[in-house]
Amino acid sequence: MAPSHALKGCKKTFSWVPVLFINLVLGWSYYAYVVELCVFTIPNNAERISYLVVFHVFFTLCLWSYWKTVCTRPARPTSTFCLPKAEKELYEKEERKETQQEILKKVARNLPVYTCMTEGAIRYCHHCQVIKPDRCHHCSTCEMCVLKMDHHCPWVNNCVGFSNYKYFLLFLIYSVLYCIVIFATVIRYFIQFWNKQLPDTHAKFHVMFLFFVAAMFFISILSLFCYHLWLVGKNRTTIEAFRAPVFGSGPDKNGFSLGFNRNVTEVFGERKNVWMFPVFSSLGDGHSFDTRLVHIDHEQAKDILRQNGKSPVNSETCCALSNSIHHSAESSNKIGHRDIGDNTKENPKPLTVMP
Repeated sequence: MAPSHALKGCKKTFSWVPVLFINLVLGWSYYAYVVELCVFTIPNNAERISYLVVFHVFFTLCLWSYWKTVCTRPARPTSTFCLPKAEKELYEKEERKETQQEILKKVARNLPVYTCMTEGAIRYCHHCQVIKPDRCHHCSTCEMCVLKMDHHCPWVNNCVGFSNYKYFLLFLIYSVLYCIVIFATVIRYFIQFWNKQLPDTHAKFHVMFLFFVAAMFFISILSLFCYHLWLVGKNRTTIEAFRAPVFGSGPDKNGFSLGFNRNVTEVFGERKNVWMFPVFSSLGDGHSFDTRLVHIDHEQAKDILRQNGKSPVNSETCCALSNSIHHSAESSNKIGHRDIGDNTKENPKPLTVMP
């Protein structure tokens, strides 16, 4: 038991090495730019001050976004998605998978679960003992289920998901802009040092190396940034880009796409004045999402939760979404809510619950 705990402790400690590396690079770049370039190399005060102002704006936003991504704890499913005590005991005693699925389907009828396993089974996490909300996945590194999980990023030592995906995107944006600022302002002095037009001082190494590092990071981060911009436009996570979510009608890689503008708003929110700042503004609560076929009604969700004796989430963390349900004939696609030919005819509209 002791070696296992020691191994976990070592693993947890070493997981911070990439974070330390990123901060060392940012710290050195700050010293190289501010001290070696602006203080010791640039002779003109007006140029020096203008460079420092622009540099500090992007440095601050980059560092702020980075640490918000690192420090924001991934959001996990609420107790609403846990099995009630009676059903949990039945599930654990039952050995037949078919019967276990019937138990899960019974509980899932009052939950906004529209996706399922490839074979049509309810997505249930045995580690966390919860029915997985749509777009939720279990992270083996964080040892928890993460709402709208995108990926586990070692460079931030954290899962990127619903609670911090906007911060991660902003970090990529400001990292690219940070590299551009350095590249654009340093290149003049890089050429002068290269052509020996400036004296060979200790600043030469820092300025020339800063130029190469900025160019290298710009190329690598730009490709990742463009990929995530594409994901935002399609309303997909990295996981969904590789494995399409499965609905009642089958896999649909565009199942959560609501059009470019709506997709962007879902991540950045409706308040455009805070889009470019690392403050939370994403829509919803991470448990339920609009799809191309079904739109979640916020008020109806709260009413049904009250009827079921469950507390709805804080209204401040939810946004009232569209109050319409399109293609009601597709209501049978809602996993675990009703079987075809059973209650579908009596209740053509699917239950829409926002836990």
